[in-house]
Amino acid sequence: MRTPPSLLSLTIDSALFNISNISDLSPLPDHILLDLFLRTLKAGKLNEKVLKLFLATGKDEVLALIQALNIRQNLIPVLPTRCSEKF
Repeated sequence: MRTPPSLLSLTIDSALFNISNISDLSPLPDHILLDLFLRTLKAGKLNEKVLKLFLATGKDEVLALIQALNIRQNLIPVLPTRCSEKF
């Protein structure tokens, strides 16, 4: 017989399901944040918005993992526009 999932596991699963609606992850402890990041990768839900969310935490372990996996933000070039007739 299988053991039921822990409350922590259910909470992380719920956070993963709603990851696009979360605005701040910085209050989370490091081990939970790492687990959530790894589950996000495994679920294929890591996009630019979610990556910025994890980067905004400033947690060394998460930043090191992102760097170790060579995950980078997309840099979208911005073309200059004319603001006035001086140019």
